[in-house]
Amino acid sequence: MTQSNKTTAIVIIGFLFFILGFITWLNGILIPYLKTACELSDFQALFVAFAFYISYTVMALPASWVLKKTGFKNGMTVGLWVMALGALVFIPAAFTRVYSFFLLGLFILGTGMAVLQTAVNPYITIIGPIESAAKRISMMGIANKAAGALAPLVLAYFVVRPGDAETISNLASLSDNDRFAFLNELASRVIIPYTGIAIALFLVGFGIKFSTLPDIDSEENNEVKSAGLAEKQSVWVYPNLVLGVITLFFYVGVEVIAGDTIIRYGTSFNIPMETAKLFTSYTMLAMVVGYLIGVSLIPRFISQHTALQASAILGVIFSLAALFTEGFTSVLMIALLGLANALVWPAVWPLAIKGIGSHIKTGSALLIMAISGGAILPLAWGKLSDLYGPQMAYVVLIPAYLVILFYSTVGHKMKKW
Repeated sequence: MTQSNKTTAIVIIGFLFFILGFITWLNGILIPYLKTACELSDFQALFVAFAFYISYTVMALPASWVLKKTGFKNGMTVGLWVMALGALVFIPAAFTRVYSFFLLGLFILGTGMAVLQTAVNPYITIIGPIESAAKRISMMGIANKAAGALAPLVLAYFVVRPGDAETISNLASLSDNDRFAFLNELASRVIIPYTGIAIALFLVGFGIKFSTLPDIDSEENNEVKSAGLAEKQSVWVYPNLVLGVITLFFYVGVEVIAGDTIIRYGTSFNIPMETAKLFTSYTMLAMVVGYLIGVSLIPRFISQHTALQASAILGVIFSLAALFTEGFTSVLMIALLGLANALVWPAVWPLAIKGIGSHIKTGSALLIMAISGGAILPLAWGKLSDLYGPQMAYVVLIPAYLVILFYSTVGHKMKKW
């Protein structure tokens, strides 16, 4: 591939990472929105994250099969079109105000994203030297989290209106007819944005299909064969991959908790929704800063595993600070987790798939399955929040960052069990 083709590919893949970030971090505002519109507890509202992220576990291996049949480029188109279908499900969900319909739409969105993620992550990893893969993924992360900062503000523009907070606080005192009328009108506000999202995703899918994006063959980028080494038969005998999957499971869990619960956490300190709606964007902006640091320092000044170690240590520090401070200061510590989280995904991916040869599509699918951490750990936060309060629920972050620290120091070096 020529340098010109590489540049074109990086720009296109960066745009796809922007789309992935935009859709993913809509959940930050969608969780408190549906909590009100569908009259849910914290635990029930966190099923928004569960339905969205569990689809990665269910669909990642089928996504790998799709990519083997279609190639990376056509697989990206398939993923975008499936995502468009999921966005359209929000229309009947809004009209009926049935929570399970919203969850179905989120699951289908996640299914399409599983296909897209399984394509774009290995693509950007193998498009250049493995030693600088974390730098390229950090560049993609800037696009992803810039979209993540924008997404909740865009959705909030459609679903949050002046006077809502007062009406919501007085819901119990309204008559049944007035309460149902308000909640039905509230639910209907997602129709316009999600219809627009569906149309945009469908058009982008067509654009990718007829673009000049080169379709990389991972067999031609097999560093094991090119080095004349014997390739292992099973993907499960690579400890760096298997432990990388476990690490990403915990990482995605803490990333989703930091981005999707912070608005709810802010309101628990009686911070108005007009202010709290910005908090997910703060987390995303902190991640963008982290990515910029990665682009500047990796691999010229620090290695990928050193960046991962620093990220894990910062995660522990900010988590403890959030537990032992109050009010806006504690909320700010959760936002700063974005800085700690930024370089985990870019560092783990190249460390996990290094040396796995032609198993790259299956290995990538397993790594994508780890995104299910975003389904499981937020539910644990939600249950603890209902039992002990939102602040104490953040105790789930500590063991997760310790797992990341283990992989950064020991796990990624293991070559056999």
